[in-house]
Amino acid sequence: MAIPDQVPVGLLSALFLAFLAKHFLADFLLQTYWMAAGKEKARHWLVPLSVHAGIHAVLTGLVCLWFAPWLVWLALVDFAVHFCIDRGKAGAVRAIGATPARASFWWLLGLDQSLHHLTHFGFSLLLAGASTV
Repeated sequence: MAIPDQVPVGLLSALFLAFLAKHFLADFLLQTYWMAAGKEKARHWLVPLSVHAGIHAVLTGLVCLWFAPWLVWLALVDFAVHFCIDRGKAGAVRAIGATPARASFWWLLGLDQSLHHLTHFGFSLLLAGASTV
């Protein structure tokens, strides 16, 4: 699917804001301690991380259903991407012994959040482009 040369800036902005709200809900309001701590572990991380990434996928699916229902499959992409980003961050945190008392922890958290927002911007472009075709 190609993105048109031009997309309505208002639609693109609305989509990106919807994804920012989705991310805030899923990463901060709906993420429990069990998910946050569990996904960081060296063992027994699969279920908490899957539940967390699943919440992101469901909310992405809802955004897609609202703006471009034929792109609801992006929810599966979001599950996979969110899962990989979070697991990568957890591995890096463990590998370098990052803790909230060290700058490296915050750098990794910032990178993690930036990658999620870049993903959401890509989704916004796809949805905005699909809506103008």
